[in-house]
Amino acid sequence: MVFHDWARPANQIVHRPPTGTDIAQFGSLTAAAAGQGWLLCGAQSVRGVRTRRLTCAAGPGGCLCSPAVLTLPRLPLIPDPLGRITVPRDLAAVTSVGAEAPAEAAGLTEAQVKRIWAAGRNLYRTGMHPALALCVRRNGEVVLDRAIGHARGNGPRDRAGTPKVLATPETPFCVFSTSKGITALVIHMLAERGFFDIHDRVVDYLPEYGANGKQDTTIAHILAHRAGIPWLPRELANLDSLTDMDAALEVICASRPFARPGTRLAYHAISGGIVLGEIVRRVTGRSIREVLAAEILDPLGFRWGNYGVAPEDVEQVALSYATGPRLLPPVSQLVGHALSAPIETVVEFSNDPRFLTSIIPSATIVSTANELSRFFEIFRCGGTLDGHRVMAPETLRYALTEQSRLELDLTLVIPVRFSYGLMLGAKVVSLYGLDTDLAFGHLGLINIVGWADPERGISAALLTSGKAILYPELRRFYAVMATIAAQTPKLAPAERPF
Repeated sequence: MVFHDWARPANQIVHRPPTGTDIAQFGSLTAAAAGQGWLLCGAQSVRGVRTRRLTCAAGPGGCLCSPAVLTLPRLPLIPDPLGRITVPRDLAAVTSVGAEAPAEAAGLTEAQVKRIWAAGRNLYRTGMHPALALCVRRNGEVVLDRAIGHARGNGPRDRAGTPKVLATPETPFCVFSTSKGITALVIHMLAERGFFDIHDRVVDYLPEYGANGKQDTTIAHILAHRAGIPWLPRELANLDSLTDMDAALEVICASRPFARPGTRLAYHAISGGIVLGEIVRRVTGRSIREVLAAEILDPLGFRWGNYGVAPEDVEQVALSYATGPRLLPPVSQLVGHALSAPIETVVEFSNDPRFLTSIIPSATIVSTANELSRFFEIFRCGGTLDGHRVMAPETLRYALTEQSRLELDLTLVIPVRFSYGLMLGAKVVSLYGLDTDLAFGHLGLINIVGWADPERGISAALLTSGKAILYPELRRFYAVMATIAAQTPKLAPAERPF
């Protein structure tokens, strides 16, 4: 079976089934894929629609590509209005492969892994991401660890002679808000060890936080994005203030909540992490960077995965690029409100050494796809990996207690299913694909995600360097996670460690 995307060279086509078409005759195509418009390209016909047999770029084994989505052609002699990079014709020349176990060792087939990687390649083909890295573990086995594109030198505004540096599986990326998921797990680890209870008031540890009606805010409110301080005050909308944690904390503590703490869901892009990081420092006497290193990263041999990098490592981090079409009101206003700055400013900040070496618990984790996948593998296994216990399964289950469901987030302006610090999956409306209600992880600006799906034995990470908020093929980002879920069978309950 071979699946194709409409945006292909002239010798490759796709046919989309008419509404209501029964495509079960084409084999083991999942209902999830069928519902999203997938169709087998083969020698059969569907209610009179004849299809052609093709060979996808992934090879004769076939691939599950993204749904048919229009890719607009480039216009000559003018800058690309979609802000795309130049996608190399030879994708193999810009693809790097890490150490991968045979698919069969993880209970998958080679064809299933090919389909997963094809979805990643299709996302790269949009031209929105100069670099992309994808790592998938299944039952602890790394079945896919690949990177495609350039860590530096192939941005949409880079000059023709700019030196290009290939991205590899060893290339670290800033994962932005995926940092929040890691910070939340550090908080739950410390709660289990008796440093605090997440239902304690913040003022029990930061007395100054109680100003202007915030005295009843709990740690749990901050984890669940219900503390009422989602937007950074204007005083912090510059890099010097943002990376000075003492100054940032002072401004946040003096701020006034927009709603009574605990009542309204509004994503806290930066502010909540700063408060949580300071609570960690006061109760442990160590920075959250030191706690994460000492309690999780160092015992398990991680190279990356902490808040910021050493100054000598800055040049190794993949650059972030402002890609995609220019945002117009009201979208530009919503994005600027959520991030407290225009996206172009945020990208400029994120490449600055001051940002990349700072401790911002909600934004500055730097990791490779492999190591981010391995971090979530700890929790896919219930909190223990390679004999090192981070937390008990009971603590993790409590951390995953649902705090919002189909409730409109007043910052993101979409419904998000949050726990105490993690983004949860769902049966239908889920970041992690259909029928993934046991999955958990966190999204990062803007097409970055790290997650675990215990029901399928998955821990995975998708890292990208383009910061396009909206673009015609945005569905291809979701298609990566959806393909992983669709191609990975569920485990029997007895086979799940958590």
